[in-house]
Amino acid sequence: MIKIICGPKGSGKTKRIIDQANSSVQSAKGHLVFITDTKRYMYDVNRAIRFIDVTDYSVAGEGALCGFVKGVIAGNYDNEYLYIDGVARIAGKPLSELAQLFYLWEKDAEARGLEIWITCSCSEEELPEFAKKYL
Repeated sequence: MIKIICGPKGSGKTKRIIDQANSSVQSAKGHLVFITDTKRYMYDVNRAIRFIDVTDYSVAGEGALCGFVKGVIAGNYDNEYLYIDGVARIAGKPLSELAQLFYLWEKDAEARGLEIWITCSCSEEELPEFAKKYL
């Protein structure tokens, strides 16, 4: 299952996804992973959550991000939650061009019982049609 947290820049999306991740620690039975492109929030994320800054791995572009996330998922059979802060920023593309990426992740999430939370910098009205079902 994929869930989107959206809102304009500066509206608190990152705080909301961090709060969601930290609150999931209490009930999670599997691994939790938080992916972003900055170390700025490293100490805000509970230490039980694996924090990954993609800039440490030279992840740039949609294909690299897709492969990286699939590698992270494959790394542990019991991943339960995956949080991605700033998917369009990391992919280097507008959200409207990421339908295939969401489709692939949705299939992975369904196959593995994974819950994926993603932040998107846009209002609900600006969400592309493919993404509205994830609200």
